[in-house]
Amino acid sequence: MHAGVGDEIQVHGRTVGSAEQHGEILEVRGPDGAPPYLVRFADGHEGLVYPGPDCEVLTHAD
Repeated sequence: MHAGVGDEIQVHGRTVGSAEQHGEILEVRGPDGAPPYLVRFADGHEGLVYPGPDCEVLTHAD
């Protein structure tokens, strides 16, 4: 998985009824766009994300 600052990450719910979360990637800490990513989620909290198979990165073309 590769991402850049400003891209969006979506974390799909893992169980029935779990809400999907999405946020903006603020910082890429791995080499060449690799994880982990510092993310600000829609509810305002920030966290370090190591994306798994339930995650999707939406890149923004410049």
